[in-house]
Amino acid sequence: MPRPAPDHHRSPTRPHGRLPRGPRSLALLLALTAPALLVSCAQQDSAGGTSDAKLARTEIPEKASPKTTITIGAPEDRVLLKLSGAAKKLPFKVKWANISGGPQCSEAFRAHSLDLCASAEVPSIHAHWTGLDTKLVAAEFRKDPKKNPIYRLGIAPGAHIDSLKDLRGKKIAYSPGQAQGALVLRILRKAGLKKDDVKLVEMPSTGDVYPTALGERQVDAAPLGAVNLKRYPEKYGKDGGKLIPHGLRDDASHLWAPTETVADPKKAAAIREFVKFWARAQVWAYEHPKEWVDGYAVKDQGLSPKDGEYLHKHNGEPEIPADWDAAIRRQQKTVDLLAKETGKKKFDAETLFDRRFEHVAAAALEAGGGKAHGKEKP
Repeated sequence: MPRPAPDHHRSPTRPHGRLPRGPRSLALLLALTAPALLVSCAQQDSAGGTSDAKLARTEIPEKASPKTTITIGAPEDRVLLKLSGAAKKLPFKVKWANISGGPQCSEAFRAHSLDLCASAEVPSIHAHWTGLDTKLVAAEFRKDPKKNPIYRLGIAPGAHIDSLKDLRGKKIAYSPGQAQGALVLRILRKAGLKKDDVKLVEMPSTGDVYPTALGERQVDAAPLGAVNLKRYPEKYGKDGGKLIPHGLRDDASHLWAPTETVADPKKAAAIREFVKFWARAQVWAYEHPKEWVDGYAVKDQGLSPKDGEYLHKHNGEPEIPADWDAAIRRQQKTVDLLAKETGKKKFDAETLFDRRFEHVAAAALEAGGGKAHGKEKP
């Protein structure tokens, strides 16, 4: 099911010290740094069309080897596969990492300790701008995204905000490089406002940070998702806290991998098989609300049954597109908006997608009688 991602990341620290001197030391230094220079050149080349074309021509083996191991950061999917009984059927080895979302995944990708991750649409864009070469290998949306969005705009008690136009001059929680941050920029554009018309307050979007900031009136507005959509008005509604709709699509969810991983034929074969299991798991979760609430929401996440039932209904019916054309167009609009608002350079959003995996998820649902696939609308 589409899920929001956490916020903020840092690059791993690197050892440092004095540089050696003298001819022999210089030769040693060159020998040590040459591989890093070659890697750097390769990474620079991979950002261009030639590398993407080469990747597109790289065939993925028909079967995944049972000896292949991939490390996956998708905690909810791990539980879904276990609950549905599919975990025992994976034709390769998996190491599960208890991380997901852009910041944590990016850090793990840079450390070469993660092969696949669940995230929203913005982290891959942010990664491109920071020199991290990655690909999206699966896409998921919602059947009724505007009727049942992932986020709503939480309004602080006493903020006097009844519509998006009332945001002028207000303090808004903002998490750059994250789906919530991009949504805030899109909301401002829809309201006919610019960043200078409001005060963006940078803060992490994880856990209860946004609801607490709203309740304590540190900010006037913040995008809220998941169970906070239920808990925030319950806790602060008596004081005037509320939610208002933004009327925008915010439902993109992806499986995301380093380019070096999908360039490895053996790992690419394992990822292709995992995408099939992943797609079926999303449909299984929607069609088995009782099992999802009990096994994931209550036992794994520690939510009350009532909150779990609310969250399952809020998640809605998944849609796995049979092609990615509309998804790429949407991604391009996000790239263009973020580039304009942050001063970054525009780029072709299609370079973020590995289209060798385009039909894998929908084909798996078709073969298994799934109903969550179709032509995703912009």
